[in-house]
Order: sequence, then structure tokens, then C-alpha cells
Amino acid sequence: MSFRVVHWEIMGKDPTRLREFYQALFGWTFEVVPQFDYALTGPQESAVSGGIGKDETPKVIIYVEVPDLEETLRRAESLGGQVALPPTEVPGGPTLAVFTDPEGNHIGLIKAVG
Repeated sequence: MSFRVVHWEIMGKDPTRLREFYQALFGWTFEVVPQFDYALTGPQESAVSGGIGKDETPKVIIYVEVPDLEETLRRAESLGGQVALPPTEVPGGPTLAVFTDPEGNHIGLIKAVG
């Protein structure tokens, strides 16, 4: 497996403001998912899909595709990382998890399908 980056997120307290900012700056368009206050970029916006959502702590997260979320989280912890979000199934979407690296950066994991 290549452990490739498959998604990114820009999170903040006011996702509407963030969407407006990136639309004005880069011309990005979004498909809003109201029940999650989350929006996905259109397919023409970026080689890797992305989203903008709500979080009280602003952050940028990249998501890496992995074959086994639990094993990858165990390895991250053994190397000095910490689990920030245990494996979680997104309704109608992927199963994901998030850890912080030794410097506190958030890195997302998405379970590979197939």
C-alpha cells in the first residue's frame, strides 16, 4: 500500500466564513452537507478532495489512506503520537481516525476500501 494522501480539511469556528474566504481567494466551489456543517470542494478544485468544517480549534488536517486504522494508531502511539479521534464510521462515508504527531499536528487516517 502506498499510504497516499486522499483528503484534506480546513477546520474552524466559522466554516461559512472560511468557505467564503477560499471561494474569493481561489474560486473554489463547495457542496454543503448541512447536517454536519461541512462542505466538500468540487472535483475541479484540487487533485485531492477536500472539505471545510466546524471545529472550535482551527486546524488543517491531511488524511492518509491506510489498510488498518487500529494498527496504524498503535504504531503512531509507539512512535510518540496520541490518538485524537478513535476509529469512527461517518454515516454514508468512510471510516476514519485522527492522531496527533509528537509536535501536535493532526493527521487523519481513512480506512482503505477493498
